Amino acid sequence: MEGREQRTVAQPPASKAMIERHWPALPLEEWEDTYHTLHMWVQIVGKIRLALTPLQNHWWNVALYVNTRGLTTSPIPYQGRAFEIQFDFIDHRLELRTSDGQVRGFALSPKSVAAFYRELFSLLQGARIEVQINPKPQEIPNPIPFDHDQKRASYDPEYANRLWRILLSTDLVLQEFRSRFLGKSSPVHFFWGSFDLCCTRFSGRSAPPRKGIITSEAYSHECSSVGWWPGGGNVRGPAFYAYMAPEPAGYGEQAIPSRAAFYDRNLHEFLLPYDEVRKAKSPASEILEFAQSAYEAGANLAGWDGAALERTPNGRKPAEGPAERRPAS
Repeated sequence: MEGREQRTVAQPPASKAMIERHWPALPLEEWEDTYHTLHMWVQIVGKIRLALTPLQNHWWNVALYVNTRGLTTSPIPYQGRAFEIQFDFIDHRLELRTSDGQVRGFALSPKSVAAFYRELFSLLQGARIEVQINPKPQEIPNPIPFDHDQKRASYDPEYANRLWRILLSTDLVLQEFRSRFLGKSSPVHFFWGSFDLCCTRFSGRSAPPRKGIITSEAYSHECSSVGWWPGGGNVRGPAFYAYMAPEPAGYGEQAIPSRAAFYDRNLHEFLLPYDEVRKAKSPASEILEFAQSAYEAGANLAGWDGAALERTPNGRKPAEGPAERRPAS
């Protein structure tokens, strides 16, 4: 079709007002209690989706999605019906909607993880939905079962809304990045275990086997992933990240054009601090450049077939693959 050739969408310079609206500040120390509480709430909802959906490659069936109000499960099948659970970070509500017209919900407000757990399962039972989940949280140190967790009980609506605005802006940028790839690619989706938004490209080749049911499924094939994470542990603030799995030799030594990006040898990931992105003339362009350059660095080293897998954005040379290489003279 006319006009369908791939090109990079021009990203206009962002005004200060646009930065504050679409890329608000999210200093970890100011909302960390809310972050930890919300992480557990989101895991409860994610585990409901995990329990009722058929397994898809790389656990794609368990992820949540950013929408125009917050985070959603998207439709979950249940005994000939479907239902959806949504975190609304504008009106600050947890909503349950069913395909037979039921709409139920409750306020998102300071309450313990255990109270949220009871309230949500009462909501489901009222809609004639019976589901059991493993109440043990994943991917955190010293987990407390959801139904016994009285420790985490914070909810700051301002920071929950800021989180959603960042996720929405990032989702739109990663959708643009995803459109450049012709090979197998994940949706842009939110993994509740690690609490990050990501998009993953695949070379089409199998990867060496890993131990463990989670990682063996997640990394069954060679991949290149890029995403955003609010921080934690040794990373004291939100950041964009990029990694290859398996990581090709020399990946960490590759030059990434962004002046603020660096390779973290503990994580085995390139990181681009979110606060540096907020300073850029165009945050979207900064993220796209980081994502593309980190992908190219790894894809070239790993010998991905760029000619078959990529579109050529704005004249950029695709990552060099075996079909493009020539013997040394």
